[in-house]
Amino acid sequence: MSRSPKLALLAGFAALAVVAAGPLIAQPQKQAQPKPVPHAAGQPAHAKLNLGRLALPEEIKAWDIDVRPDGMGLPPGKGTVKQGDELFQTQCASCHGEFGQGNGRWPVLAGGQGSLTSDRPEKTIGSFWPDLSTVYDYIRRAMPYGNAQSLSPDEIYALTAYLLYLNDIVKDEEFELSDKNFTSVKLPNAAAFYDDDRETTEKAFWGKEPCMKDCKAEVKITGRAAVLDVTPDSKTAPKVD
Repeated sequence: MSRSPKLALLAGFAALAVVAAGPLIAQPQKQAQPKPVPHAAGQPAHAKLNLGRLALPEEIKAWDIDVRPDGMGLPPGKGTVKQGDELFQTQCASCHGEFGQGNGRWPVLAGGQGSLTSDRPEKTIGSFWPDLSTVYDYIRRAMPYGNAQSLSPDEIYALTAYLLYLNDIVKDEEFELSDKNFTSVKLPNAAAFYDDDRETTEKAFWGKEPCMKDCKAEVKITGRAAVLDVTPDSKTAPKVD
């Protein structure tokens, strides 16, 4: 066999090999499918949509840190006004001022008693807040700004005690707030809050067929949202800053 016929024969075998392998190359490779995660014993089945998984108890515990007015959720701990003062000056005063008077647009934390009926009320814990648990919960969850959830339970008790002192709710610098006496502290405006009663007081507005046209013979403007700067000034409306 000459050299040329040999080359032609080899080329033919090569072509046949390519044709034979073609379907194998063109066919997409099958990827291994992940096996569904089995449910733990006693857990409800949630695989109907096959999405996600049940949160672990440790994961739920990390997020479930709320503190309620009845003291539920309070961790063991304690802290004094003096300790809170030291912490406040290092962790909070740059935004809220040395005495909680606020800096720039950062909120005031002390004072404001008797200001709720004014045009610019100060809604501090001494003038407005109903429950001390909200103070603890908020500090624990969101403060200090930029370094949230970095404070220990004792530090949060101390800061809460110092805020009580700044608002004249406690007078003694040696006062110690703890999980044992927490619910005994009552904020001044707590009695002004009441349960939502709109289901009864506004029942007349909740009809199935509300009036949508010519409902009243005359409409009178009884107030203006001037503080929000959504209505123009008038001689009777409060001045807008």
